[in-house]
Amino acid sequence: MPRAALPGTALPRTASARPAPGRTRPTTRRPVSQALIVPPELRIADGAGASVFRAAAHRGPVPRDTIAEITGLSVATVNRQVSALIAAGLLRERPDLVEPGAVGRPRVPVEADHERYLTIGIHIGAVTTGIVASDIRGRIIGAVGIPTPNGDQSIALSSITASARAFSSRWHRRTPLWAGVALGGRVDSVTGIVDHVRLGWKGAPVGAVIGGGLGLPVSVAAHVESMAAAELLLAPDRDAAEATGTSLYFYARETTGIAITFDGKVHTPAGGPGSVSHLPTGSSAACPCGGTGCLEATVSDQAVVQRARAAGLFDASDATRRAPTIQALYKVAHDGSRPARELLVERAEVLGRTVAMLRDLFNPDRVVLGGQAFTEYPAGVPHVAQAFARASTLPRKDVRISGFGNRVQAHAAGAVSLASLYADPLGAVRRART
Repeated sequence: MPRAALPGTALPRTASARPAPGRTRPTTRRPVSQALIVPPELRIADGAGASVFRAAAHRGPVPRDTIAEITGLSVATVNRQVSALIAAGLLRERPDLVEPGAVGRPRVPVEADHERYLTIGIHIGAVTTGIVASDIRGRIIGAVGIPTPNGDQSIALSSITASARAFSSRWHRRTPLWAGVALGGRVDSVTGIVDHVRLGWKGAPVGAVIGGGLGLPVSVAAHVESMAAAELLLAPDRDAAEATGTSLYFYARETTGIAITFDGKVHTPAGGPGSVSHLPTGSSAACPCGGTGCLEATVSDQAVVQRARAAGLFDASDATRRAPTIQALYKVAHDGSRPARELLVERAEVLGRTVAMLRDLFNPDRVVLGGQAFTEYPAGVPHVAQAFARASTLPRKDVRISGFGNRVQAHAAGAVSLASLYADPLGAVRRART
């Protein structure tokens, strides 16, 4: 999936949620008490099975000898892995696509059997929770959004799980393999337990409740790390060089965050991801921490909308005036309001300066920007780029907008649900069937 260089973005298309013919789903579900929580491997795995599966999933239909060229494995090794992956229902042969005159089985193309399985990804945001179904190629085949429940964390998690279970039942002819959850806060991927200040969650058993409720193995990860993983795992047409070196992923919407990748692996600190929420920006915005000018209190959707409302930028006759949204502010700016445009430009410039500071601090090979703060108001992107260029003291490098566009949260959740499959496809299927 391509990524657009600054300025501009590229938005992926989503396939319709259509059941595949001829497949049946098992009726057995794992009880809550036996929820299987597996830390996600947010990396490009180099095992033989993973390499062969990834080549077939991203480039198929593709002959075995071509897979050998792509992966550097011997044809004999590729043949063994392909046979095992076919037996597991992950790959299928396409003899109908053999080139005329081709001789021998290595020329029979194989591809991911993308109609047999699905995974369920859940992104729990501060305001909205998205639930997606992905096929094993990483393509989203359906998605739904619900308001993130407020109040007691147990009730909220049960409500999210019930919505995910109802959503997954639409694909009654596909077999669900895995569930993945991406969310902010402090995430313990080993236990699936999360502390989320914005939601008021403390020691929330996210993995146990969702995995047990869905009857699937489950992986839980911090959402910005998950977005960085999506860039590695679900963007097959990226430059080969991006599997090496370092990348800085910066996210901004209702929350802000960063993640770093090293040589095709997302850095996942044992104590949870770091925070940039309270980086100083020089603004006068009041922060719940008691300070002023903190990054999140300056650039989050909610913060920008509050300033717009205080400035009287919403029409008194507009139904959104009592509960305005960032989309309403974008519309006001598009309709010609100079103060609205100035407010959004101010946010863009703060974002550009912040990214420049982080880039100069870490000096990564690449910088990827994700989140609706960048993608929902394209007119602000040039101001991000200009502020970045003015503030950075290092030579210009690769800075771009994520190609996942406004669906970055959905693909992040999908990446977590697919991470174990991409790291060890045969092992993941065995776990899912246990």
